[in-house]
Amino acid sequence: MKAMKPLATEGASGAAPAAHAAARGERRASHHHRQFEVMGAHPDADGTCFTVWAPNARAVGVTGSFNDWGCAPLARLDDGSGRWAGHVARARPGHLYKYRIQDAAGHRTDKADPYAFRMEPPPGTASRIWDLAHAWGDGDWMRTRWQRQAHRAPISIYEVHLGSWQREEDGRFLNYRDLALRLATHCHNLGFTHVELMPVTEHPFYGSWGYQTTGYYAPTSRYGTPQDLMAFVDTLHQQGIGVFLDWVPSHFPADPHALARFDGTALFEHDDPRRGFHPEWNSLIFNYGRYEVRDFLISNALFWLEKYHFDGLRVDAVASMLYLDYARRQGEWIPNARGGNQDDEAVRFLQDLNTSVYAAFPDVHMIAEESTAWPAVSRPVDGGGLGFGMKWNMGWMNDTLRYFSRPHFFRRWHGDDIRFSLVYAFHENFILPLSHDEVVYGKGSLLARQPGDEWQRFAGLRNLYGYMWAHPGKKLLFMGGEFAQAGEWHHERTLDWHLWAHPLHAGVARWVADLNALYRRAPALHVHDFSGEGFAWLPCEGDDGTVLAWLRRGGPGDALVVAIVNMTPEPRADLHVALPEAGPWHEVLNSDAALYGGSGVGNLGRVQAASAGPAGWPAGARLTVPPLATVILSNRALAAPQGEPHARE
Repeated sequence: MKAMKPLATEGASGAAPAAHAAARGERRASHHHRQFEVMGAHPDADGTCFTVWAPNARAVGVTGSFNDWGCAPLARLDDGSGRWAGHVARARPGHLYKYRIQDAAGHRTDKADPYAFRMEPPPGTASRIWDLAHAWGDGDWMRTRWQRQAHRAPISIYEVHLGSWQREEDGRFLNYRDLALRLATHCHNLGFTHVELMPVTEHPFYGSWGYQTTGYYAPTSRYGTPQDLMAFVDTLHQQGIGVFLDWVPSHFPADPHALARFDGTALFEHDDPRRGFHPEWNSLIFNYGRYEVRDFLISNALFWLEKYHFDGLRVDAVASMLYLDYARRQGEWIPNARGGNQDDEAVRFLQDLNTSVYAAFPDVHMIAEESTAWPAVSRPVDGGGLGFGMKWNMGWMNDTLRYFSRPHFFRRWHGDDIRFSLVYAFHENFILPLSHDEVVYGKGSLLARQPGDEWQRFAGLRNLYGYMWAHPGKKLLFMGGEFAQAGEWHHERTLDWHLWAHPLHAGVARWVADLNALYRRAPALHVHDFSGEGFAWLPCEGDDGTVLAWLRRGGPGDALVVAIVNMTPEPRADLHVALPEAGPWHEVLNSDAALYGGSGVGNLGRVQAASAGPAGWPAGARLTVPPLATVILSNRALAAPQGEPHARE
């Protein structure tokens, strides 16, 4: 997540945009975004130095296993910062501790350290003194990350919940190190370029999937130590696979041992519940107007990127931060000074966050999960944008899944659902997400949402992936989708790995692997993911709106790629499709091939384009499009033999 190659011309991510670089000096001068270096517990040769922010406390001490849970008093610093500090000689790495805070009314509460580097396993809530030393072996990755993560590079992300991806046979969690070895092999075989971890910051309630964070600086101990997580990232990097972290600065739980009313007052949150309480998630909202809170969060982002070598952060629930009335009814929120619903403090925080991150790490990605039409989310701050590098395309996801869930007969009247994403596809730097949120809470698996009989459901799922991988934008697929997980995901059980023994499920996995291989091999499918110059619709004669065809272009001299997608279970024979040039076109992928579980309908590997095509295009070809299938053509032979293992480049 750091390198200083000439990415600065690429925009906001994978490279530091000009706005980020220009603001570098000002931000560093006005804010201290490395609070983790001074706050929390820092062991030395003589013991441990503790520092905590509790400006409204009457007294603060530290209690732990090193003093039989007595109380060693801390002293209030005289610099006006509201910090308390002290050195405890007997406190050593591995010891448990909490801060004993006496509020202004004299009530005492034991609190976990907001800056703790490690926590004890749940249901315990104590912090643990820890040294973060680790000997990294990912130098090659870090030196070349700027190339691997440039906007013009192929990025295909495998989203993972570590506790339910795989477990020991007796149901126990796997260690980070064991998970890394298995995940690296799996992603290599399937051709994914990156893994995205659902939150691994410590969380007391496992069923929150990590989105109810209490230990912002501590990886969950369910899967091992901080060094085990470092080894996880290190291992994937050495295998050529990047790692993104899902990060939650939008809200935090009200558990009494954590951040809530930390010194007896609303310190990290707003005191007024109309600003400080999130009704949808029953959690608390950070007070982005306090510079100490902004420093806590921005320091936290830099911490994960620096200490754990993560390659980017996916920022959760950005929309809930931007709007004061998010999930609220009239009278339950406070308008801004202009009477509107924009949270100006949150906007400034997000801009400062992205500016600070890209100044320090120009080759990482800051990714927004933002579900509204807020403009310029992934545009530079100096142009009025939020400064993210990429944004999840939630509109594409909703429209696409709604369309693919429709009975085949009715699809001809809903073509706008599947075409509309190209109206705005290049307004932001989009990732196309089929994430965990789409396979929970009664929505069913992606396979189960396909209409028709068993064969049609599998064909429809392969078609969905073909449409997605050929569509402009980076890719994200939640675990299980790569082999057509049949049941809905649940965090308390692992994926149904036995399904790989069934030919139709194994066929989906082969299809995903071949799509990833082609996506990486064909520049036309990734270099212009964020630019309209690489896309054009292709007219089709005799089509009723259920066949989509489009062209993807790369740079000068790169092979051209054409995708043709049939949304119905009827094969389309002798379909006349416009093409950009006459001559032979190779059928490089066909989701209806028998090895994927299809019916074997196709064009025997190639089609011949003649001069003069539909709608005035320079050429056109008559070809067969199989039922519920994606056919990908190129004016050159690009792909490895279908079904062959992905060859990492």
